[in-house]
Amino acid sequence: MKWGDFSKLIKLRLTFLVTFSASISFIIAVKANGGNTWGSLYSTVMWINWFKLVVGGFLVTSAANCFNEVIEVKLDKLMKRTMDRPMPAGRMTTGQGLVMGMGMGIIGTYLLGSLNLLTGLLSVFSILLYAFAYTPLKRKSAIAVFVGAIPGALPALIGYVAGQPHGRIDEIALLLFSIQFIWQFVHFWAIAWVLDDDYKLAGFRLLPTGERDKTSAVVTFIFAIIMVPVSLLPTIYGFGGYYVGGVSLVMSLIFLYQAFNLLRTLEIKAARTLMFGSFYYLPVVQLMFLFDFIGK
Repeated sequence: MKWGDFSKLIKLRLTFLVTFSASISFIIAVKANGGNTWGSLYSTVMWINWFKLVVGGFLVTSAANCFNEVIEVKLDKLMKRTMDRPMPAGRMTTGQGLVMGMGMGIIGTYLLGSLNLLTGLLSVFSILLYAFAYTPLKRKSAIAVFVGAIPGALPALIGYVAGQPHGRIDEIALLLFSIQFIWQFVHFWAIAWVLDDDYKLAGFRLLPTGERDKTSAVVTFIFAIIMVPVSLLPTIYGFGGYYVGGVSLVMSLIFLYQAFNLLRTLEIKAARTLMFGSFYYLPVVQLMFLFDFIGK
């Protein structure tokens, strides 16, 4: 298989973003526990386990995307942005795709499970929810976005849980999950607005009302408003300093302004600007939380 086909099969850019999110959360977990659970940030053990997380997370995410494409292969043939993927284009059979997905899923889950049991269980739950709940719901109701936001935000939680030998979900884990969970809505509705014509060719209903209308823009704007206080939670609860609070506030206000422009104009151009803004928002906020993490 050519690299180009493999990158399309696993949705490389999405997989990279997901893995990046989990890896940052892992390091935050190590810092939150005083650097004495997996060893310090400079220990060999810590970086070996970080590597396991990155490889395992990459494979699990790739597997979920692969299963998604096996299920949607006939629909992918109908959309311009997906018709050149290896399965709808006929360069790979669904049987081959299924075997690759299962192989990546098993190896990825094993690597994550070797860190602790909860990390492995969460990774399996993420695959099942994304491939077998979110995927079929996309043609039935806009509720699919709410369902999809859960596995979309789980990487932040999985990364944090993986950063502890005995794996647990605490306040910091929930903060990381909450930021990524709320971000998912604005991010995905911006994409859905840009690609709505293409999505409709496959019968996908992903905008809040199913249409590029005022109500869909209002709902998107409301979630951008919610994003402002949610992004400040690390500082409010004392886990982050004023630097992460300041940067998160600025990024959230820019995000809000972009969502307001979509509400004001209802134009695809404004939605595209919001979409690209979302690509920058999450990694910047997460990196600032890591650098300005102070714990308690």
